[in-house]
Amino acid sequence: QVHLVESGGGLVQAGGSLRLSCEASGRTSGDYDMGWFRQAPGKEREFVTVINWNSAFTYYSDSVKGRFTSSRDNAKNTLYLQMNSLKPEDTAVYYCAAGPKRPRPSIYQAAYEYWGQGTQVTVSS
Repeated sequence: QVHLVESGGGLVQAGGSLRLSCEASGRTSGDYDMGWFRQAPGKEREFVTVINWNSAFTYYSDSVKGRFTSSRDNAKNTLYLQMNSLKPEDTAVYYCAAGPKRPRPSIYQAAYEYWGQGTQVTVSS
């Protein structure tokens, strides 16, 4: 099994930046597609970004494209999410996820079998 541990969440002012990290253990992160999903208060969890096992393909939701950047360092078994130009609408619990390799990384939550505990990101106005 794969255990995912997230870090880097916190409180930041609108327009600021934050970088989230997700460290994988149990099996090398290179064996999996990975992604970030978030759940805002009163809303369902939604797709943010996904990245395939060798970083050849990365997809972003329209709401974060151009502001967020996903990357991974398989040697460190770590997935990152660089968040810039943060908005209050970005406030949510952010979850790291991992799933089997696919021809293209899936944007759907059902494709991911391992999930982190979530880390809170709060963006003030």
